[in-house]
Amino acid sequence: MASAQQLIGLVKSHAEGDEDRFYDLAMQLAAAEAQKGHTRLAEQLRSWAEAGQSPPQRPAAKTTPLVAPRGDLAGLLSASYPKTRVVDLIVSGHMDDELRHIVAETRMTDALEAKGLRPRRRLLLSGPPGTGKTMSASALAGELKFPLFTVLLHGLITKYMGETAQKLRLVFDAVRSTRGVYLFDEIDALAATRGGEADVGEARRILNSFLQFLDEDTGPSIIVATTNLPQILDRAILRRFDLVLSYELPDDQAIETAMRRRLKAFDVTNIDWPRVSQLAYGLSTADVIAASEDAARRAVLEQSERIETKSLSTSLERRRSLQGIGGDAHGTGSQAPDPKRNRRRPTLPAKDGGKFKAAK
Repeated sequence: MASAQQLIGLVKSHAEGDEDRFYDLAMQLAAAEAQKGHTRLAEQLRSWAEAGQSPPQRPAAKTTPLVAPRGDLAGLLSASYPKTRVVDLIVSGHMDDELRHIVAETRMTDALEAKGLRPRRRLLLSGPPGTGKTMSASALAGELKFPLFTVLLHGLITKYMGETAQKLRLVFDAVRSTRGVYLFDEIDALAATRGGEADVGEARRILNSFLQFLDEDTGPSIIVATTNLPQILDRAILRRFDLVLSYELPDDQAIETAMRRRLKAFDVTNIDWPRVSQLAYGLSTADVIAASEDAARRAVLEQSERIETKSLSTSLERRRSLQGIGGDAHGTGSQAPDPKRNRRRPTLPAKDGGKFKAAK
C-alpha cells in the first residue's frame, strides 16, 4: 500500500492544482504496486492518472521534447517516439518482469537515490535475430514516453584514425544532455574481443573509448545495446552493463501467442496449434509473425475470414526454406525439427559475484 507521505503528497498536489506533480506521484504509486505483483491495480492507477490530465498538457508534461539531431549528430542518431509497450512484447515471464522493473526504477529515481541507490540504466540484450531485442528498446521508450535514439553505426565507424572516438564522444554528450533511450544495435562492431587475430590498433582504441564513455555516463538516459554474437564480445564490456538478458527462440506458447495476436481479425478456431508450433521450431518470433501475415494476406485474397492449419503450415514451410532451416517440414520421420537443437544458442558467461543476470 501507499505510504502516508505519498498519500499526503498526492492530495496536496491535487488541492494545489499541480497536475504534473499529481501525475508523477500517481505513476510512482502504480510502479510500486506493479513491483508487488498487483498488476491490475497498477494498470488502474496508470489509466486514471493519464485520464486526469487534459490531452494538450499530457504530452508536453510527460515526454522528453524530441529535437531532431542536427549538425554532426544528424548522421549519428535517428530519433523516434515509439508507441510500443512492454505488454506488446512476446517474451518469457522473467524477461517481462525485468523490463517492467527497469521502467519502475526509472520512474522512481528520486526514491532510489534518497536511499543511496540508482536505477539500472545500461542493458545488454543478447540472442538470435528476430527475438525481440530491438522491440524491447522501443517498449522501454514507449512506456517511459522517452524518445528512442538509434545510434547509426555506419555513420559512427570510419576508416580514419581517431574519428570514430570523436563521434562516440558526440553521442555520449547527447546521452547526458538529452534524456532518452539510446540504442546501440549490433554492438559487436564496437565491442569485439581485443587481441583477436583480426584485431588492429584502431579497433582497440575504439573499444577503449567506448568503455571510458560508459564509465563516465551517469544518466539520465537509458543505454540499450544488442548483439547476435555474445561470444565475441570483450568481457570488459559485460562488466559495464547493469543487466544482461539473453533472448531465445519462441517456445510453443510464445508461437501460439504471436500468431493469435497477429491473426486476431480472423477466425482461428480450426487451427491445430500443436501441429503449427511443431512446424515453427527453429524460427524466430519475427519469422512466425511474418508467416501469419502471409497466411492472412492469402485469406483476404480468397475473401475468407478463416485461417486454416494448412494455410499456416504452407507459410511456415516457406519461412523455413527462406531461413535455410532443414528437416522434414511435416514434422514426421527421423528428420523432424528438434526443438532443443534449434533453440540452443550461445549465452553470455556468468558474471562475478552475481552482479549481472543472464536470462535462461
